Amino acid sequence: MRSSLESSASMLRIGSGAGFSGDRWDAAIPVVRTLLAHDGPRALIFETLAERTLALAQLQRKQHPGAGWEPSLERFVAPVLTDCVRGGIPIIGNFGAAHPHGAAKRLQELAASLGLPSLRIAVVMGDDLLTTLDPDRMEILLAQSAIDRPLVSANAYLGAREIAGALRAGAQIVVTGRVADPALALGPMLAHFEWREDDWNRLAAGTMAGHILECGAQVCGGYFADPGVKDVPDLAHVGFPIIEMHENGRFIVTKAEATGGCVDRRTVIEQLLYEIHDPGAYLTPDVVADITEADVREVGQDRVEITGIRGHPRPATVKATLCYEGPWLAEGEISYAGPNAAARSALAAEIVRERLKTQGLGHLKIRADFIGISSVFADDQGRWTGAIDVPASTSQDLRLRIAAAAASRTEAEQVTREVLALYTCGPAGGGGVRTAITPRLASGSCLVPREWLSPAWEFAA
Repeated sequence: MRSSLESSASMLRIGSGAGFSGDRWDAAIPVVRTLLAHDGPRALIFETLAERTLALAQLQRKQHPGAGWEPSLERFVAPVLTDCVRGGIPIIGNFGAAHPHGAAKRLQELAASLGLPSLRIAVVMGDDLLTTLDPDRMEILLAQSAIDRPLVSANAYLGAREIAGALRAGAQIVVTGRVADPALALGPMLAHFEWREDDWNRLAAGTMAGHILECGAQVCGGYFADPGVKDVPDLAHVGFPIIEMHENGRFIVTKAEATGGCVDRRTVIEQLLYEIHDPGAYLTPDVVADITEADVREVGQDRVEITGIRGHPRPATVKATLCYEGPWLAEGEISYAGPNAAARSALAAEIVRERLKTQGLGHLKIRADFIGISSVFADDQGRWTGAIDVPASTSQDLRLRIAAAAASRTEAEQVTREVLALYTCGPAGGGGVRTAITPRLASGSCLVPREWLSPAWEFAA
């Protein structure tokens, strides 16, 4: 069986089914309906793997060796799998997380439960540095990252080549772990158009098209919306984006039909610049993209064309994210209401700080958030970045949140205990205490020489 992506040199449509692990499970349904309404090659991507998500998946796999993939895998894929298989729409997703082969097995089981025949599911490998690098090279990366705590995960951002290879071989689903987010879309483009690996301008255009898709509904007005300033229609039913890519690198951004939201020049430019450190040199494993001369223009209702993206040779190194055991997070919340509520909540925060000092925990980084007055602008030392006088506030409805980074669970328990004690130790009127203690992960980044990596793909058994 050959992939539908190889059928011709015509336009390729790629839809987004998810922009992060917590995205809506039904978002891909109207996207697939729209793709099926058009002839020609099509593909669907699911981007569900943030750095934190991958580290949590690694922890999950250590506790349960059979786990470690995207926990909502079935909820994302089940609503559209039958339509995609019957319509010849390949699915590409980084929902493999820490266990791509496990995700592939589960997808095969899902297909069987839906009455589908055995699928050709490919798995991309080589991103997990803890299993592919020798100890000496890992020591070099650890030194570069200044990490001296136990590692949980170390993953390199792979590119699109292996995804493309699997699709050319007829894969109906491609499961990856850590790849660069835009590579999920660039892979189908490489497979369909057979772009050369040094055709930098086209690779850059494909990468930025993938960048447009990778955050799901953001480009359709989701993260853009601001009532009265940037109004977006029917945001409760916001659609997810679809890219129409042409062989020459010109592409159009649109969205699923009969959905809310909007795609216009403003939403596209905002997403185009999202997380871009340097518009003239956006580094990815496949290419260095330059959008400084990009032309973004509306060509119809919910249709925006982008041209003028340029590319330069890919970097000699690729980024890797190393996650390690971090401090414990201690959290305690308590509400104060009525006259003088702000002053009472400020006093409560100071009482907790003073109590922890007397117990030898004055070194802890403690954050006090006064939800209702300020829960964003203070830093972890309690210093205000603006002129905020909490006790003088007239707010009569506040919730105090105390958070601390503790070296041990015992220290974390001391923090939450002091918040709990505010019930009767004062100040007056506190209620609704809630506490939580959470083991945390921290992360660092480093650059890995490309020649250290051995990315590959294979069909799952």
